[in-house]
Amino acid sequence: MKRSARELSSFVLITMEESELCFPQLLNASCRRPQPPHSEAVLVHVLLYLASLLTATLNLLLIISISHFRQLHSPTNLLLLSLAVSDFFVGLLVMPIEILMTWTCWVLGDLLCALYFFLPVTLISASVGSMVLISVDRYVAVCDPLRYPIRITHGVITISVCLCWICSVFYSVFLLYDHLKQPGRYNSCHGECVVNIAGDVDVVVAFILPITVIVLLYLRVFAVAASQARAVRSHVAAVRLRPAATPMTKKSELKAARTLGVVVAVFLICYSPYYCVSLTGRDILIGSSAEAFMSFLMYLNSCLNPVIYALLYPWFRKAIRVTVTLQILQPGSSQTSML
Repeated sequence: MKRSARELSSFVLITMEESELCFPQLLNASCRRPQPPHSEAVLVHVLLYLASLLTATLNLLLIISISHFRQLHSPTNLLLLSLAVSDFFVGLLVMPIEILMTWTCWVLGDLLCALYFFLPVTLISASVGSMVLISVDRYVAVCDPLRYPIRITHGVITISVCLCWICSVFYSVFLLYDHLKQPGRYNSCHGECVVNIAGDVDVVVAFILPITVIVLLYLRVFAVAASQARAVRSHVAAVRLRPAATPMTKKSELKAARTLGVVVAVFLICYSPYYCVSLTGRDILIGSSAEAFMSFLMYLNSCLNPVIYALLYPWFRKAIRVTVTLQILQPGSSQTSML
């Protein structure tokens, strides 16, 4: 009886250990299954899924608005459309999968793990590239308004957006080349999905260069806007010419300054933690818990982008109202005045 009880106890213990593994048949080669989230973690996961839903919804509304209404087919809005497309897929695909990966095993294999990370790297790169293009567009519009219609055309913007996405794809291939060439090389056990990226290259290409361009262009925009506002005030004070236009001009300049300031501040807040770790010289192990937290901060920027770029403008609020009430299904709705 003692031997039988010992064998039964050993069998139960082995069974319990196997139930804690992602792949019980692999025994020592398998990762341990993550513990089910406790009550606080469940609340966090629910909030993250709601943020994912909000991200996808807001960006989808922006995509529908710009695509459907002819009056919104401007070069600047084409850039917003590119940004919204990348942010929409971040909310629809990347965020839900990232949330799921924090408390479940990866069961789709090493190859799909490699292909999955190709998606967020491409989308984030395209999002950052679109922000740079938007800053260039605003720079030309404010600093060279007379030649803006000639220099910034639909054709130029279309080519720029296509190049942005193509470069994002090639950049992702370069960054994840080792992982794509040998999937699973950085996994410590089966059931894990992590990759290692070239930290120094990513910091320079995806953070330092874009943020430098954005800040320099926006500083120039601020300077020109302030100079124009002072000129208008001086002109009005001297000759009292068209006094009614003065408040509108001042309000427009202040609104543009606030919007640009929020864009830069939010981008820095969301992206700095991730890249500051790389600046310390340490490689980022994608798939780790620390990387997941910093990644969600970047994904949060995809939720805030439509708020910053669109919800501050009346045409988007009107487009949401027309879309939600299904008025866009009526014949000729694409000709509706939005501005």
